[in-house]
Amino acid sequence: MSFTSDVKNEISKRRTDKIEYISELSAIFRNIAEIGETVKLTTESSSLARRIYDLIKLLYDVNIIVTVRRGYNFSKKYIYILEIKRKKEYILEDLNIVIKNKYLNIPNQYLLDDENSLRAYLRGLFLAVGSVNDPKTSRYHLEFVVDNEEYASYVNNLLNQYNLNSKYLKRENKYMVYIKGAEKISDFLKIIDAPNAVLYYEEIRVLRNEKNNTNRLNNCEQANVDKMIETASNQISDIKALENEGLFDVLDEKLQVVCIYRKKYPDISLKELSEIITLETGNKITKSGLYHRLNKIHNLATKIK
Repeated sequence: MSFTSDVKNEISKRRTDKIEYISELSAIFRNIAEIGETVKLTTESSSLARRIYDLIKLLYDVNIIVTVRRGYNFSKKYIYILEIKRKKEYILEDLNIVIKNKYLNIPNQYLLDDENSLRAYLRGLFLAVGSVNDPKTSRYHLEFVVDNEEYASYVNNLLNQYNLNSKYLKRENKYMVYIKGAEKISDFLKIIDAPNAVLYYEEIRVLRNEKNNTNRLNNCEQANVDKMIETASNQISDIKALENEGLFDVLDEKLQVVCIYRKKYPDISLKELSEIITLETGNKITKSGLYHRLNKIHNLATKIK
């Protein structure tokens, strides 16, 4: 089962009051209802089908004809068709879908006149046309696919009342309203009251961030090791260049000591090398002082080369 299905299962079981149920159903009907001699709602989500059936029975006390079909191309998925014949005009008007025989592309403002109603509408919207990537995947993405630009802009404005940074764009003959960013998606899941989904989302997000941080640190550490080895190799090359020209003996004693210890310990950092030289010779040398002496050796070797 997908993460989207998990979220829909969770929010479809939420119990509220009649006003919120109407707002939620309004979003569902607006996006998936086909209005003709009867009202038909078609979905592949069993949880959404149950939610529609339960709310219609609760609010309007009408019988609903439910048909279950195998998905297209012999898909394992089922398609649920809910058909309403009685009280359809009353139901459509109550849900702000059709007012005085006029179809409303956008519901009247009074339907969402408080925050609970707005959150319920967004909950219905997600049930009808929403989807969200599992946080285990490579990208964070939540979207709604709607039928026209005016409604896409309306949905976009609703979402941005919560500062979710949503945007919309045209996708073929539809419009996609989408949210990017793990924190914003998590906020949306809180808005539609899906606490279990939020906990799962946050847990996976934290684990992913920790893994990414660990990988970055490992990559950085490896890069530093590679750089240290390359630097040490170049220093040893400089020392050998001086030895090949018989110039080692003309170096002063301090530079000779550095040469000897650099060759003896070719795989350690300057800090570690300075500590070893200080410990074994009894003459203190700092990392900065060691770098200065190796730089002198490099300049001599460069002249020879």
